[in-house]
Amino acid sequence: MRIDVVDPSAFTPPYDHALCAALARQGGDVRLQTSRFAYAAAPPPAGYERIERFYRHGPSGARSRGRFAAKLVQHVPDMLAYRRAAAAADVVHFQWLTVQPVDVHLLPRARPLVLTAHDVLPREPRRGQREAQRRLYERVDAVVVHSAHGRDRLVEQLGIAPAKVRVIAHGAFDHLTNVANARPLPPELARVDKPVVLFFGLLRPYKGLDVLLEAWREIDGAELWIAGMPRMDIAALRAQAPPSVRWVPRFVADDELGAYFRRADLVVLPYREIDQSGVLFTALAFGAPLLLSAVGGFPELADQGAAALVAPGDAAALAGELRRLLGDRAARERLAAGARAAASGRYSWDAIAREHLELYAALAGG
Repeated sequence: MRIDVVDPSAFTPPYDHALCAALARQGGDVRLQTSRFAYAAAPPPAGYERIERFYRHGPSGARSRGRFAAKLVQHVPDMLAYRRAAAAADVVHFQWLTVQPVDVHLLPRARPLVLTAHDVLPREPRRGQREAQRRLYERVDAVVVHSAHGRDRLVEQLGIAPAKVRVIAHGAFDHLTNVANARPLPPELARVDKPVVLFFGLLRPYKGLDVLLEAWREIDGAELWIAGMPRMDIAALRAQAPPSVRWVPRFVADDELGAYFRRADLVVLPYREIDQSGVLFTALAFGAPLLLSAVGGFPELADQGAAALVAPGDAAALAGELRRLLGDRAARERLAAGARAAASGRYSWDAIAREHLELYAALAGG
């Protein structure tokens, strides 16, 4: 089967790579249709073809002011050019669509279309964005979500037909555990001899970093590492943070993130809302103990014995659970064992690829 996986803006290179490689291992003829990743080198293709056909002109810097404008100018012609190229595929599977009100009119017409709802609904919707997203879901032949929670939101809040929505789990990013030329921790972090709690990923308001810092004021004898590129103003948070908090406020590339997850005694994701999280599935691949908010699809991980849960937005409860887990190595080891089992079982990419191929075959008429 000829499969196009399409991520025009290269929003999720680790996910794109893991899915394409797994589909190829299961016998798919896979092309990843995407653009150059602006922050670091993308994972090299493994059994699939990578085509950087989108947004090839204009400023290249990740934070260039003109980059977004250049993308908008190129978006319609690039999508129309891809619509012609899609004739070579049996199934087209979009991971993200960049300009939703426009994209509903630019999708390929003659092939089964699948869209993965990584963000089931926009968290901070612009005017008309929610309705545009609903129209996209109605336009495609199937919508993949990563949790039963995500399916329920699509069906109950947007009125998407249940038969169109398919729950297929997110996979553990095991390819990140074996990156060539992996880098060690920065020297100032490598010297730390205390227990380490890691908060990793883009820094955004919905991730509950303020709640975590409030809870951390109650913790002694450990360090909190906050590593990731800010997508919000963190000046006030940094000014109020206790001395036991270390900040790495930048993009952490694939060849260095392994050192952070291997060093962490506990990974904490105190999100206010989410469906599923790529950071979670990175931690799962490294067998890291997890402490999560009980939101979105996170409880489904806890049901696998791979994570402990705490109520979202409750700093006192979070502080209590942090103290409990930091003081109980056996409990952390049980969570780590659950993470490893989940990564090799329900959340393994080969199992996920087989589910995708079953869906594609059904849409393509067998």
